[in-house]
Amino acid sequence: MIDRVGLAGFLRHRRASLQPEMVGLPRGHRRRTSGLRREEVASICNISVDYYSRLERGRGPFPSEKLIDSIADGLHLSLDERDHLLRLAGHNPPNRGCTGNHISPGLLRIFDGMIESPVEIVTETGETLRQSPLARALNGDLTGFVGPDRAVGYRWFTDPTSRSRYHPGDHDRISRVFAAKARSVAALRGPGSRAACLVERLRRESPEFADLWSEQQVGVEFDKGNRIMHPELGVITVACHVLIDPEQSHYFVVYTAEPYTESDAKLKRLAEVIKGPRRLAEAPAPQTT
Repeated sequence: MIDRVGLAGFLRHRRASLQPEMVGLPRGHRRRTSGLRREEVASICNISVDYYSRLERGRGPFPSEKLIDSIADGLHLSLDERDHLLRLAGHNPPNRGCTGNHISPGLLRIFDGMIESPVEIVTETGETLRQSPLARALNGDLTGFVGPDRAVGYRWFTDPTSRSRYHPGDHDRISRVFAAKARSVAALRGPGSRAACLVERLRRESPEFADLWSEQQVGVEFDKGNRIMHPELGVITVACHVLIDPEQSHYFVVYTAEPYTESDAKLKRLAEVIKGPRRLAEAPAPQTT
């Protein structure tokens, strides 16, 4: 049963304890609120201001688990705080494990601090939870998929269009990497896990994956330079640097290009475009020499 009074009080307290800089927002001028404004919380949680305001006043409807998860991420709650919020909203918290979608506050702080770089937060099964604007410009929006399509490896083997962002000469290597990583994660999490279910589904639906699975390969990694096929700028060669959050096994992925190369210039050009209304054709191309 929902505890409306407790839920409202907890949300108000958390909002008052946060400053804009703590969640990646600008402070702005003439700020009188000691913490975040309701409209700021609603924005970072992807819900309407009216809905969030009613929750804080103890008058809101019964919020879904998905909505509570969104609020927990937006307010940078720890796992214990997330579980407490779910209980106040009348839900049972999920079992603790390394396959959840809740992002730790520490990882979110790193993400907010690098928001102008091409960075992503990805689960161990390849589901993209967060993308910075520059990562979205580089790789396309990867956060809107549902069901098994949320996993990049599943899309790779079941949707031919998902390969359009990668250089054709790298496709065989990427297929082997995805198959090897699926094997490792499925073995780590065991039968019945999300990873194991994805593997079984892929073995049924993709002959290519089934063939690679039979080869029993593990430890296959990406090459140092990944060639991304941008629809307007062409080939952009980037390196992927990964930080792993041990609490949730989320991957914090940072894309970089070698300085003073053509790829570096293209990344800088993308960064200039997302800062304003200019199109790629209008953005100056930085010099590479």
